[in-house]
Amino acid sequence: MSSDVRSLPPDGNLGGRPRVAAFFDRRTCSVQYVVSDPATGECAFIDPVLDYDEKSGSIATDSADGLLRYVSAEGLKPKWVLDTHPHADHLSAVDYLKRMTGARSGIGAKIVEVQKLWKEIYNLPEAFRIDGSQWDCLFADGDRFALGELEIEVLFCPGHTLASITYCVGNAAFIHDTLLMPDYGTARCDFPGGDAGQLWHSLQRILSLPGDTRLFTGHDYRPGGREPAWESSVIEQRTKNVHLQQAQSEHEFVELRQSRDAKLAMPKLILHALQVNIAAGRLPAPEGNGRRYLRIPLDALPGARWD
Repeated sequence: MSSDVRSLPPDGNLGGRPRVAAFFDRRTCSVQYVVSDPATGECAFIDPVLDYDEKSGSIATDSADGLLRYVSAEGLKPKWVLDTHPHADHLSAVDYLKRMTGARSGIGAKIVEVQKLWKEIYNLPEAFRIDGSQWDCLFADGDRFALGELEIEVLFCPGHTLASITYCVGNAAFIHDTLLMPDYGTARCDFPGGDAGQLWHSLQRILSLPGDTRLFTGHDYRPGGREPAWESSVIEQRTKNVHLQQAQSEHEFVELRQSRDAKLAMPKLILHALQVNIAAGRLPAPEGNGRRYLRIPLDALPGARWD
């Protein structure tokens, strides 16, 4: 389970300029991050992946262990392990990294609405909590918290999911499934709770950040077979994003996004992943025979397009 890693050093003086290391997971086309304060070495994991093979039902921690090796080699001090939203394409390693490092966990406060929605879809037991208490912190729009001498600000950015948030750290913003790389466009909005109109407004909010803000996306699907990429800037997205060039208004964008989404099959892991990810990456408890089991609700996503 190989991952690509690239460490991006701060440019200019260190004030407000975090160090970012990006880890590309080729199995899911996901990008995981370690963002750190150069002055103190405090760091946060963002959107870590718990490896899962749906064919064999196997779980592994190779990707998350790669983050731990990087942190150890660089002498960093983990303080946070963060998700931008409940993922539909991979299992989250938040719980694993929290247990391994003692870092505090966090996600957007609207996760409680996602938990309520998916608890019903999965018919989870009454004991499953839908109050977000699986995480240490639930972040509301405008919340700020420290990472060493840096400050992280939370922007509520729904659309892809109803709980999506952006983490702004100095001159960097971790935007995950909102804008993708400019040559690929924008994120889909057809999951339960998604909304293309909301995504349009979230994009405008991100694009109102200073033009040189570094934007770090959570996926790269490598159009044309190019090498993986994950960093752009606000000005690059404003001027080069293929969907924003085609759609100049909310109405046009909603039509474009809905038309594209209608042609997309569901992510292959959506029903596997959400039951884990609404529990902060905690796997189901072992049953009487000592094995853990995932639930796969049949016909839970009516009208979903087949591959």
